[in-house]
Amino acid sequence: MIEHALPAWMTLQIVGIPTAALIGGVLIGAAAVVLYLSIGRIAGVSGIFFGALNEGGLWRWLFLAGVIGGAWGAVRLWPSLDTLSRPQLGVGWLIVAGLLVGWGTRLGSGCTSGHGVCGLGRLAPRSAVAVLAFMGAGVLTASLFRHWLGVPA
Repeated sequence: MIEHALPAWMTLQIVGIPTAALIGGVLIGAAAVVLYLSIGRIAGVSGIFFGALNEGGLWRWLFLAGVIGGAWGAVRLWPSLDTLSRPQLGVGWLIVAGLLVGWGTRLGSGCTSGHGVCGLGRLAPRSAVAVLAFMGAGVLTASLFRHWLGVPA
């Protein structure tokens, strides 16, 4: 793949916020509002995923296809966005990690998008507690791996 520089509009900042992040956040928020106002559903990706597996529903499958297709399309339009480091541990560890994340979202009754974007937007106290818990766990885990165990970022 030929590496291209980011388009100029993606490197601009508005009040210290990168334009691409600002546009992405607005689009995520707008999608959550449209989903809620149109069919009364919360845009929590884990809930939508488990609902698609258990109950079906065309809207769930279309939502998930849009999440995957949007990411795929963005990387095709701007190849320099494909900056993910490729895992070195193998597929088995990816499966274990995915199952642990899935278990955690079921245990927490939602995921970062459901609690962090939609729940906080609705001022739900349960979501505030969930966000504090998973952000705290994330900071602790990152500190443990990076600073205490010396695992490079």
